[in-house]
Amino acid sequence: MKQYKCLTCVLSVAILVLAGSCKLGKDYVRPELSLPESLDGSVNDSVTVAQLSWEKLYADTLLQELIARSLVYNKDMLMAAARIKELAALKRVKVAEMYPNFGAYVYGEKEGENYGGNNYNPDNEFELKVVASWELDLWGKLRWARDKSLAELMASVENRRSLQISLIAQVAEAYFDLVALDNELAIVRQTVEARKESAHLVKLRYDGGLISEIPYRLAQVELAKTLAMIPELERKVTLKENELAFLTGEYPYSIRRVARPTDIILPDTLPVGLPSGLLERRPDVRMAEQELMAANANVGIAFTSLFPSISLTAGFGAESDELVDLLRSPHHLLGVKLLEPLFAMGKNRATLKARKAAFERAVYGYEKAVLAAFNDAYNAIVEYNKVKEIYNAQRRLEESAKTTLELAQLQYVNGAIGYMDLLDAQRSYFDAQLGLSNAVRNKQTAVVNLYKALGGGW
Repeated sequence: MKQYKCLTCVLSVAILVLAGSCKLGKDYVRPELSLPESLDGSVNDSVTVAQLSWEKLYADTLLQELIARSLVYNKDMLMAAARIKELAALKRVKVAEMYPNFGAYVYGEKEGENYGGNNYNPDNEFELKVVASWELDLWGKLRWARDKSLAELMASVENRRSLQISLIAQVAEAYFDLVALDNELAIVRQTVEARKESAHLVKLRYDGGLISEIPYRLAQVELAKTLAMIPELERKVTLKENELAFLTGEYPYSIRRVARPTDIILPDTLPVGLPSGLLERRPDVRMAEQELMAANANVGIAFTSLFPSISLTAGFGAESDELVDLLRSPHHLLGVKLLEPLFAMGKNRATLKARKAAFERAVYGYEKAVLAAFNDAYNAIVEYNKVKEIYNAQRRLEESAKTTLELAQLQYVNGAIGYMDLLDAQRSYFDAQLGLSNAVRNKQTAVVNLYKALGGGW
């Protein structure tokens, strides 16, 4: 009973000391940031497209299926999820180090000595003990270590969210590129048929002696040039399909998609929200801040390492030379260990300086992440607005080129113009078709980039 009273007394004193202990070091404070008043030069409100889920923004069900599969099976996403599990377990280790550690100790040894052959001396030993140890967190070192592990865990969570945003954007952009390539390939094939018909008409005129050989050869060149574009586009289509398959974590397969870019419906206007929203929505900024918190905790760990640490050890059990007497031979141990940094050639203070420098670097890293976020947002807004203007101009150009070609074909058949004039009209319309197809794709990509830049998708 006396041993139990001693152990209870020591533990009670330790709890009182721990309850009155302090946490030395500076608590984390977010750096002061001079944020811009708006993102696009206009009056903003709290509404932003980033608040939409990706399912609502990308309404195409085939694209939704690809994105959903990528979020489940993409290898980078699986690696990020495993990293979160790893850091969650390590955080639990740091939390456990703040509490007493209990263990059991069982030992048995049978030994005999017989020096000279006539003096046998048994020297057996048997032990059964319960041992407890506890490092008192007088200055907050263990609490700083816990805070660091929590910040690292949260940084890994934000990293996974950032990866998710990037992955959604990659899948959507690759899907839009694939549909645009299909459309471009369809335009080229239609143009091939038109070139064949034009070449046939020119050949009839050449055979009839109505024109020279030059227009006939030019028609053949244009046909061959257009035919050469088909295998190149087919190659790009296959590579883009393989890229999408890789993003979804699968081997190459044929990707299901809509037939025309115009079948993809996206919002015409996208609100961008308040500038401060970027700090809360962008996972890369949030991750940089968690890394800054971890660096601040590291400074706290280094600072508290300059002070003495106290560890309590306690043991209760039995020791005996004979196994039959083990339970009748009680044994107890109470101990206090004081570790105090005395002289280490400035090692601990140098460590503290290094941690402070690392914290300073993390501050700059956080500020850089904020600057990069605003730079991305500004660029995405400018791109989104200008790409819409380019699309409208390209659409008008395509309509004008189509009208010009129809008029040129009619005049050529009636002999009012020569083949070179018709060829110029055909080339202009072909280029305008491809330009409009690219403008549609760029308009869709601009939506993807803006949504990503504003931190939407997680």
